[in-house]
Amino acid sequence: MIELKTPAEIERMHVAGRFVAEVLTEVGRLADVGVNLLDLEHHARAMIKRRGAESCYWDYAPSFGNGPFRNVICLSVNDAVLHGLPHDYVLPHDYVLRDGDVLSADIAVGIDGWVADSARTVIVGTAAEEDLRIVRATEEALEAAIEVARPGNRVGDISAAISAVAGDYGYPVNDEFGGHGLGRTMHEGPHVSNKGRAGRGLKLRPGLTLALEPWFARTTDRIVYGADGWTIRSADGSRTAHSEHTVAITEDGPLVLTRRESERPAPAARPV
Repeated sequence: MIELKTPAEIERMHVAGRFVAEVLTEVGRLADVGVNLLDLEHHARAMIKRRGAESCYWDYAPSFGNGPFRNVICLSVNDAVLHGLPHDYVLPHDYVLRDGDVLSADIAVGIDGWVADSARTVIVGTAAEEDLRIVRATEEALEAAIEVARPGNRVGDISAAISAVAGDYGYPVNDEFGGHGLGRTMHEGPHVSNKGRAGRGLKLRPGLTLALEPWFARTTDRIVYGADGWTIRSADGSRTAHSEHTVAITEDGPLVLTRRESERPAPAARPV
């Protein structure tokens, strides 16, 4: 279902968006060498409880997962990019962050019945240039997608903007998981693929609210599921990155509802 929101409803989503941004800022600040992912999970739970918000992930049970999901934030490391759990299913213990790990954090919450969804990728400790590069690519792809999220354009314009940045960087694009509508629930129509053709698809109208989320793996567009039944990984083990914002289409252009205070829009894509 696709539901156009009123300006007042968009502002209520903005309230949730500001809180989501706060949580992701805090997770990025805390992510460091030696930190247990379960500590990040419990910190996010405490923030949600104090705010009186509701996790959209807790008890989430889609057809593709080994549900129900029993965490409030997805924490995906290195070759994992989506739906990561704070556990290591290869070794019999929780996952502790190591120097150079690439951590993607994705969270969606509802406040007073309205939802916002966002993700960011950070590098723990010493950053390798190739990891900085793929993180930068997803951030620039997200900004390119936001720029064309305007009335009169089409969903395909967003998809094409994302895949164009990926192509500039030389990264393949998976189109199985991408962006989506949201509002009263975490997933509404339409689906927003990270690969598509400009001028195609649903026409964007004021009041449409979308979670735009480019994610790339360095050398493959194929994915596999981890042993936990949830974590989505690059099929060849190459490292990944994920950036996401909730964006409202308005008469005045795109309004980002989950922008973090310290965040600045990424510059135009200049692959190196």
